[in-house]
Amino acid sequence: MLNDPRSHGLWEKTAPAAPATAPLSGDVTADVAIVGGGYTGLSAALHLAEAGSRVVLLEAVEIGFGGAGRNVGLINAGMWVMPDDLPGVLGPVHGERLLELLGNGPAVVMDLIRRHDIACELETQGTLHCAVGAVGLKEIESRAAQWARRGAPVQVLDAEETARRIGTNRYSGSLLDLRAGTLQPLAYARGLARAAIAAGATLHTASPVTGCEEQNGQWRLTTARGSLTAPRVIVATDAFSHGPWESVRREQVRLPYFNFATKPLGDNLRKAVLPNREGCWDTKDVLSSFRMDKAGRLVFGSVGALRNSGTAIHRNWARRSLAKLFPQLGEVEFESEWYGWIGMTDNALPRFHRFAPGVIGFSGYNGRGIAPGTVFGKQLAAHLLGEISEEDLALPVTDLQEPALRPLKEAWYEAGAQLAHLADARF
Repeated sequence: MLNDPRSHGLWEKTAPAAPATAPLSGDVTADVAIVGGGYTGLSAALHLAEAGSRVVLLEAVEIGFGGAGRNVGLINAGMWVMPDDLPGVLGPVHGERLLELLGNGPAVVMDLIRRHDIACELETQGTLHCAVGAVGLKEIESRAAQWARRGAPVQVLDAEETARRIGTNRYSGSLLDLRAGTLQPLAYARGLARAAIAAGATLHTASPVTGCEEQNGQWRLTTARGSLTAPRVIVATDAFSHGPWESVRREQVRLPYFNFATKPLGDNLRKAVLPNREGCWDTKDVLSSFRMDKAGRLVFGSVGALRNSGTAIHRNWARRSLAKLFPQLGEVEFESEWYGWIGMTDNALPRFHRFAPGVIGFSGYNGRGIAPGTVFGKQLAAHLLGEISEEDLALPVTDLQEPALRPLKEAWYEAGAQLAHLADARF
């Protein structure tokens, strides 16, 4: 996108074409205005349109331009926070409510994909959270026990079974979550957009919102070539927010994350490396993730930005790491490389904001955007349709607050990832 092969990499090369859209032109009205063409905005648009609402969505660049089109493609259940810790952060009511909603999130995603026949390389064999050493094994055992007490289909696999499923003996065990899976993230976003349009929603791309003002109980959103007026607005711009809701971006510390994709592996290697196509990530502080795409490409990523000195550092680290994990691959050649930004909140949990009367939004997915974005978009639609009260949403209303030293933290994450990858896998 924007003639930058490092923005969406493999996903842009292999996703079906986006539905035809155009910039907003002239003055239009709607029942609900949605700002942002990622998972949250598209899910809300689809569910509102299916219920008969007149919906107009404005996207600043292209469908899936932000995190929705760049991520690894893991359909995870829950967040990073341990299940038993979550009620202590949000309180027992919202904590357990959020756990139930996000625990069922992958099922909602998979149902939408099947119901709307979205071609996005869906794999439903689960995910593997890979334990590095004794400390990592203890972590996944605790996480598995906490989810199991809530009835989730999770189990801890020993080192031998983990090696059989992944194709490497570098891990001391893994947590298999059968709720989860993988997909082609940009293809999923474009599929949601196509389904929303078919349901009656109107989507405009290349339409960044430059202003928002209240007029006689209505909200008028302005763009370079037009305006959109509606009584209710969903803000779904998250870590890529600019313009009137740039405060959503400033509330989060952005963490860079990159991915490399190999050329398609041969048949013998596909049988030896992730033969069941589970999506994987490990328990390191500077974590790694890996998965297969439909064509047999191994997608491997970690924290860091592919720009300036980071490009060569992270590329060399990825080659060294893959050689240690999967020596059977031999010399690895990368076909695509890309990176984006993960918005991290100070408690690693998403937020629900009421920006003004009738203007609301969820944000702060902390690297878990596919299922949460989809179910939060569905919740926003249900709320605006009068099916769910604000008090019954999965999150309480919180005020926007910028974390201390945010720019310094962001600079440190980018530089620190380079330092970590210079040293890691050398010894």
